[in-house]
Amino acid sequence: MDKNFIPEDYIPILVQSVVAFGFVAVTMLATHFITSKRKRIRTLHKDENFECGIEIKGNARFPFSIRYFLIAILFVLFDVEIIFFYPWAINFSEMEWMGFFEMLLFMFFLLFGFYYIYKKGAFDWKHDE
Repeated sequence: MDKNFIPEDYIPILVQSVVAFGFVAVTMLATHFITSKRKRIRTLHKDENFECGIEIKGNARFPFSIRYFLIAILFVLFDVEIIFFYPWAINFSEMEWMGFFEMLLFMFFLLFGFYYIYKKGAFDWKHDE
C-alpha cells in the first residue's frame, strides 16, 4: 500500500458523488410525483414538431450526399494534424536541425495525404446522383 494514501483525502470526492447522485434521484422522484397522472390525448397537431415558429414542410429525413461527411472528417483529420505545428513552433530553437528535418518529414506525409485524397476525388462536388 502506498505510504501517501490517506483515505480522508477522498472524502470530498465521496461527498460530491453522493450529492450528484442524490440530486438526480430527488429530481426524478419529484417529477414523477408532481406531474399529472391523466392520460394525454394524442392528436396529430399535438404530436407535430414545432421549431422557431416555422411550419413543417415535407420530411426532414431526406438523403444527401456522403461527401458532406467526407469533407467534415477530412477537415477534422487535417485540423488535428495541424495542431502538431504549435509545439514545434514553440520549441523550434531547442530542437535544432533534427527537429527541423522531422517537421519536414511530417509536412511531407501531411501534404502527401492531402494530395492522395485530392487525386481520389474527395473534393469534387459534382453530383453523381
